[in-house]
Amino acid sequence: MRHRLRVNDLTLSVQDEGQGRPVLLLHGFPDSADLWRHQIPRLTQAGFRVIAPDLRGFGQSDAPADVAAYKFRSVLADVLGVLDILSIDRIDIIGHDFGAALAWMAAMVAPHRVTSIAALSVGHPGAFADINLEQMQRSWYMFLLQSPSAERWLRRDNWLRLRTWLASSPDLNRYLDAFAAPGRFEAALSWYRANAVMPASGPSAYPEVSVPVLGVWGASDAMLAEEQMTGSATFVSGSWRYEQVPEAGHWLPLDCPNRLTELLLDFLAASAV
Repeated sequence: MRHRLRVNDLTLSVQDEGQGRPVLLLHGFPDSADLWRHQIPRLTQAGFRVIAPDLRGFGQSDAPADVAAYKFRSVLADVLGVLDILSIDRIDIIGHDFGAALAWMAAMVAPHRVTSIAALSVGHPGAFADINLEQMQRSWYMFLLQSPSAERWLRRDNWLRLRTWLASSPDLNRYLDAFAAPGRFEAALSWYRANAVMPASGPSAYPEVSVPVLGVWGASDAMLAEEQMTGSATFVSGSWRYEQVPEAGHWLPLDCPNRLTELLLDFLAASAV
């Protein structure tokens, strides 16, 4: 079932499937709720209610023109607003990429709404702040996407540079189709531009993450180093579990859907309250 929900003066498209214990799936850049198309059927068959929104700027949800509208705090307010409308008090959150960053944020600022989190690819912001030279080299694109010339440069030669950069994603053609709509590519880049501030370093800079956490990283991820995920354990006071998926790259839900879903189901069973 697809809902069209009015939240924070925006209309968001939200997939709502199954019955039972609620699980929230948060995609990242440059995806939509379609990222989870392999996980949703398995989760609902296992007795979960799955909530998967198209976050603002992506999929069938509204895309504000203002860059500041894409700050994490505004997007998290959308997510919590969706839960309020659906009368969901607490939920397990599974997030990938920017969606993982939102999951970490929710666990820190709204722990009463969170049962557990599974962070895919992206670790705790404090661990990312302690990045080494390897991660700096992998993060080149984050600086590029903040440049005023990024749109023009990436669109040249029929998106040649963007095709090269995102070639490892099975959904590359979906992204290109989405970016063809007016304002959608700019909206996607606004996620980077609105959240360009480097995160603070050290556990004392953050509220503790007291809920159970699963961190999953693909060994062929060209964008994110393993240390930013394994280092997240320092910031978690609840239970912490780390899993490396050797055969996966950055897009874990698409690269290894069966293995990832098995890990998620096992984690959710262990973190049941």
